[in-house]
Amino acid sequence: MRNQIKDLRKAMKMTQEDLSKRVGVSRQSIIAIESGKYNPSLELAYNISKAFDRTIEEVFIFDEGGER
Repeated sequence: MRNQIKDLRKAMKMTQEDLSKRVGVSRQSIIAIESGKYNPSLELAYNISKAFDRTIEEVFIFDEGGER
């Protein structure tokens, strides 16, 4: 699963630390999610999308080719 977190975060002039505090996870978790090393839970994906005032589908791109 790919995501737009880094681009959205930079567009809003938000640091990884700012986002982590807003959604209640560590900065390391944000780094792992941004880099695609970790897929967030549905609840965390929802909280991240709401932090950007976007839908989950606008923030996260689900690869239908089977990449998991």
